[in-house]
Amino acid sequence: MRTALVIGTGLIGTSAALALAQRGVTVHLADHDPEQARTAAALGAGTDEAPDGPVDLAIVAAPPAHVAGVLADAMRRGLARGYLDVASVKGGPRRELQALGLDLTAYLGTHPMSGREKSGPLAATGDLFEGRPWVLTPTRDTDTEVLNLALELVSHCRGVPVVMDADAHDRAVALVSHMPHLVSSMVAARLEHADESAVRLCGQGIRDVTRIAASDPGMWIDILSANPGPVADLLSDVAADLDEAVRALRALQSSDEDKRREGSAGIEDVLRRGNAGQVRVPGKHGSAPRAYEVVVVLIDDQPGQLARIFADAGMAGVNIEDVRIEHATGQQAGLVQLMVEPKAAPVLTAALRERGWAIRQ
Repeated sequence: MRTALVIGTGLIGTSAALALAQRGVTVHLADHDPEQARTAAALGAGTDEAPDGPVDLAIVAAPPAHVAGVLADAMRRGLARGYLDVASVKGGPRRELQALGLDLTAYLGTHPMSGREKSGPLAATGDLFEGRPWVLTPTRDTDTEVLNLALELVSHCRGVPVVMDADAHDRAVALVSHMPHLVSSMVAARLEHADESAVRLCGQGIRDVTRIAASDPGMWIDILSANPGPVADLLSDVAADLDEAVRALRALQSSDEDKRREGSAGIEDVLRRGNAGQVRVPGKHGSAPRAYEVVVVLIDDQPGQLARIFADAGMAGVNIEDVRIEHATGQQAGLVQLMVEPKAAPVLTAALRERGWAIRQ
């Protein structure tokens, strides 16, 4: 691939353009808002000047509701040898293009499974897709050259290609992305009018659950409008679980011992099913999840503290597998949770204590 046209210079489009430009591809940028394309160009993502002729690959990074229309326009104008989109739903756009009577041999629907809570070109980064799954949904009609161009794009962006059926993809993202986002928003909505005294007690648990609720509502309306059926089906199942949980909790309030036992069993069932589902979430590098030991270190909120901890861990020969930070309420301090292999936990604990760190049991 020597040339590319990115249509839509938001977070995803600009990030892909940055990755391509960094690898020597000549990237042309277009957007319904010319100022946004100029901003992406100023960031080094390419040029906002139109190409002289057809490019090797056109990448449509428009909202799902507009993908088919933008693709149809680009294909009718012959802007590229191959066309793909990066929308978060795949079945709908393909069916819309088919209904328009377009030749889809030069088209491939894709979806990079990466993003941020922020949107727009200023939030973009050339390594956004590194190590992340990038779904490709070819059909029997997809031209081999177009598939190869898509694979080259994923390689330039350092993503991990995953081939799926379009409708299977839409059901999958409803489960692992779209439905969780709505549930996160519903939990966060409980905080909107909560007493300040309650909100001040927020800890890492509520932060974890509500983090993705900070995303742009307009963007998510576009996403959910393109995949409403599978998301509604999943929310219906969640609603049934919620009804059962409410009944179980009400039973726990009863003075009747049998009802309390029944309520306890109901809640335990929900929690155990949650355990069973959580362990299926892929672990580091997409491998099977592993059980790590947690070493908790108290730190001051000062520059260089994390760098010192990582350096001391490195000197002890311990690899930090994962890290979380819980900030202390009303204090300039926090707890750093270092996840390490179980056999490395005592080594790290001893080494950090020797270097003056306060370890919490």
